[in-house]
Amino acid sequence: MTPTIILGVIIAYFLLLIGISYLTGKNADNDQFFLAGRKSNWLVVAFGMIGASLSGVTFISVPGTVGAGGANQAFSYMQVVFGYLLGYAVIALVLMPLYYRMQLTSIYTYLEERLGLSAYKTGAAYFLLSRILGASFRLYLVAIVLQNFVLGPMGIPFWATVAATILLIWVYTFRGGINTIIWTDTLQTLSMLVAVVITIFSIGSALETDIGGMIDYVQNSEYSQIFFFEGGWSDPNNFFKQFIGGALITIVMTGLDQDMMQKNLSCPTIRDAQKNMFTFSAVLVFANFLFLSLGALLYIYAANVGLSIPAQSDELYPMIALQHLSPMVGIVFIIGLIAAAYSSADSALTALTTSFCVDFLDFEKSDVSEEEKKKTRFRVHIGFSVLLFIVILIFNLINDRAVISQLLKVAGYTYGPLLGLFAFGMLTDLKVNNRWVIPICIAAPILTYLLDLFSASIFYGFQFGYLNLAVNGLLTFVGLLTISYHVPKTEED
Repeated sequence: MTPTIILGVIIAYFLLLIGISYLTGKNADNDQFFLAGRKSNWLVVAFGMIGASLSGVTFISVPGTVGAGGANQAFSYMQVVFGYLLGYAVIALVLMPLYYRMQLTSIYTYLEERLGLSAYKTGAAYFLLSRILGASFRLYLVAIVLQNFVLGPMGIPFWATVAATILLIWVYTFRGGINTIIWTDTLQTLSMLVAVVITIFSIGSALETDIGGMIDYVQNSEYSQIFFFEGGWSDPNNFFKQFIGGALITIVMTGLDQDMMQKNLSCPTIRDAQKNMFTFSAVLVFANFLFLSLGALLYIYAANVGLSIPAQSDELYPMIALQHLSPMVGIVFIIGLIAAAYSSADSALTALTTSFCVDFLDFEKSDVSEEEKKKTRFRVHIGFSVLLFIVILIFNLINDRAVISQLLKVAGYTYGPLLGLFAFGMLTDLKVNNRWVIPICIAAPILTYLLDLFSASIFYGFQFGYLNLAVNGLLTFVGLLTISYHVPKTEED
């Protein structure tokens, strides 16, 4: 597995993506870029969304957490995944009908109609912040692997690796947008799952066993426990915390996220979108179980051959795939990692462009010609590409996983106000004083952070974990209640 071979595989892979982009992006207008003309095949969307949901972080981090101890140890992450199923049902049966009824391009325009301009802009701004940090981190992980194993040994500096990483996304998304991404995501999901399956079979071969033997290995290992009830509320793997947290994460990070919902809104009808969501959620359970099984086998393999476990658990899969298994596994690992990261990052770049154009440049209300809007969209697309480049370089300058994890945790807090805003809009018929919406939506994440910071001492060892999202949303909801008022029926009429 020389750097030259890996680079050749990467180039071939991206030529395929660019070919798909050429076919799907020809003569694409703004409607094609934003929502694919609302003509997407629901089954293609469902399969492609698997890759976007898993991301590069899942690809290398979830297998590593299986044997690392602490949060998400063993198969406890499946408790979160089971919570996802509840969340996806809420999205399909509650949120999607609302979005389709209003014929939304950006889901945050709902907030303007229901709660006013400040709520609308606040929701969209929180999405932009969350996605910029999240997409940058996913690409940062890919850039590090490429730098360490491919481009670095060739003498190429890290900034050039990052620039090339983002440029490739821009090249195959700037024409077709979501119309292209729906198809490239399908290829990338397939690449990711094939990489995991080939790695599993390669480990089985190295351990001189078949599928049945690998199942026995996993079942009889210390890593096979799924449900955790005995640890109480202070246990980060407690079933109820992870299940409820998983449901809330899904509702907010999929149902209230422009990136994920943009693909669903590209389906022609609400029925197609719902079929897409239910199919996608079922396949996602299988995919996550596959990743956790891979994680258990990686630790079993390392123990059998006497490998030292890396200090950073997310380095285990790259180390074994690239240095201890066959060259074929190394090749499919690189493709799978790139596919995993790019399937979420490319759609994030398109969603950022869409949200900014619709929510802040008012594309849907503007009288400017379509050609001028297309030029503006082109410039916005470039602008967000440059911004991602800068944020990734900042991550690299920090060069401290703990600090970066805190930054991502902050980004996670920004979904809480979205949960509170949408919940308030859908569960009440109250209006709000727009002047106080922004202060409340800033205060809620800060208070949540402080509660989380001191929760163990205040609540006798209890830690919120995934329930931070619920606390954040609740604080936002309560804050909005304090600035709310009833509108007389005569005024509504």
